[in-house]
Amino acid sequence: MTSPTTTTTRVAVVGGGTSSEHDVSLASAAAAADALRGGPWDVVPLTIGRDGSWHHGAGEGEHPFDLSGAVRVLSGCDVVLPLVHGRGGEDGTLAALCELAGVPHVGSGVGAGAIAMDKWVTKLVAADLGLGVAPGRLLTAADQATDHLTLPVVVKPVSAGSSHGVTLVHRREDLDGALRAAFALGTRVLVEDLVVGREIDVAVLGRPDGSRVVAPALEIVCDGVFDADAKYGGEADFRVPASLDPAQRAELENAAVRVYDALGCRGVARVDFFLTVTGPVLNEVNTIPGFTPASQVPRMFAAAGTSYPELLAMLLEDALLEDQPLRAGRPVAVLQR
Repeated sequence: MTSPTTTTTRVAVVGGGTSSEHDVSLASAAAAADALRGGPWDVVPLTIGRDGSWHHGAGEGEHPFDLSGAVRVLSGCDVVLPLVHGRGGEDGTLAALCELAGVPHVGSGVGAGAIAMDKWVTKLVAADLGLGVAPGRLLTAADQATDHLTLPVVVKPVSAGSSHGVTLVHRREDLDGALRAAFALGTRVLVEDLVVGREIDVAVLGRPDGSRVVAPALEIVCDGVFDADAKYGGEADFRVPASLDPAQRAELENAAVRVYDALGCRGVARVDFFLTVTGPVLNEVNTIPGFTPASQVPRMFAAAGTSYPELLAMLLEDALLEDQPLRAGRPVAVLQR
């Protein structure tokens, strides 16, 4: 296997996937592959089709190959950059494939990916840490009772990303439609009380030496719920660094690192909060966040002077060192703004 200091390192950049975030994932993978070309990286772009088939290149080609073929290709690489958002990728599935194939990969492992993808379990972990979470109820196919809900509520799939299937419900007559949309993306649905506060994202990067780097926080300013239409329709305003006083910044950064460590995350993760008058309320944790230069995490690191190619290189180099035991202590470094 090559090392980060040799002339070329063979990198599999994987995008696509079978979830509702297929197109978003393709954009992340294409941007990362483009940024890595021309440097010390030999880029091997791979795409997982909507049907689960694998393809060479940045799209679904004419000669798909199966899982055994994917293992052979991945095994011929030095490191994998998995940028498959949502189920079938971010939930630990792709990490498991890499680990079974014996190939280092960027980002969280199986356990952290699976837990963070489950919004209900993530809430339980955060609440046990003493962090604020929105009061909510888990609904399943067998239990969809909504008689005791007090509106307004936010309805969302438990394990979907990119804000797909998320609906703000003010009127009881709109609740059934919101539930249908959420259940279309999974068998479990979370119904949460509406939290009024500023939407603040915090990016945490874990280094192989056990240290934690926190990028400048980002605020999302939009009218209403930050759903898929707002996220990708150009209606949201990303402000980085977010306007925070020192106490707010410290509280958010501390909460983000605590959740990151409690879930067992690796690489970079985006921890999303609502900042309310009583403090931060955890929204969710993204272990494979959107990763184009215009996405939140690259913007946050760029605000601290770490360019998109530099961030990618850092993640890849760290992944190649990840097999070294983490040291205790885990100091936290806050990037300068």
